[in-house]
Amino acid sequence: MRQLSNALLLLAALFLPALPSLAQTSSTAANDPNLEFPTRMHTVAREGYTISALVTHHGTPQAFRHGVALFAGHPGILKLREEDGAVRFDLRGNFLVRSRRQWLDEDILVAVVDAPSDQWASFSQQWRETPRYGADVAALLTDIGARYKVADWSFVGTSEGSISAFHAARMNPALARRLILTASVFSPSRNGPGLSGVELAALPAATLWVHHEDDPCRYTAYRDAQDFAAKSGKPLLTLRGGGPGRGGACEAYTAHGFVGVEREAVRGMLHWIRNGELPPR
Repeated sequence: MRQLSNALLLLAALFLPALPSLAQTSSTAANDPNLEFPTRMHTVAREGYTISALVTHHGTPQAFRHGVALFAGHPGILKLREEDGAVRFDLRGNFLVRSRRQWLDEDILVAVVDAPSDQWASFSQQWRETPRYGADVAALLTDIGARYKVADWSFVGTSEGSISAFHAARMNPALARRLILTASVFSPSRNGPGLSGVELAALPAATLWVHHEDDPCRYTAYRDAQDFAAKSGKPLLTLRGGGPGRGGACEAYTAHGFVGVEREAVRGMLHWIRNGELPPR
């Protein structure tokens, strides 16, 4: 009888459908309020490597009007993986990663885009300009869009992730209906050129700059945001207030990472996505 029971259990395990990986437990949700919502790792196999995204959404919708692809700041490498039956990832403190629940409603799905697995050791700014990166992001988001019935995509990058979002959108104008660049890296640094040499004419038609007036990072100065917005002819959404901050000037828990005004920043961007205009002051 025991042998029969074991055999039945083995057959059940073999024929049960594979389920998407979930990153939700009572303990993890208590530490990360984003995990109160369905959270899955979506992976697409490429030629000898993979590219993944952390997908978060409300629990009931069968289709989504908007998909929001988030590109986190330095180093842009989430190292999405499964461990002990749960999804694990780095950069939890990044502005876009920690505030992703603020985007959610019945119409919106959020996907935090990881670096391709063969780029986890470097993922340089220069590499993000390559056609392969554009193709990798397109393959990932197209697959997510088909799986979750996403009508259109907006690309959102923050800090060094603005470089990822810019080039991914530049190379996929039909996929990236909108582009939002927050706390953007304008000046060259030891990590690369930032956005200093990009052709602003290459920006997709619908583009929004978002910046905190008191951003303390030397590579992401507010005056440069004003200059880039003026030169590109695209609107600038300015955030003020917030805090208290902690950490270095270019780190995530300062005005550079919109600390204390995360919800206001996201709500402003959502208003622009839905209405095509800046929110009322």
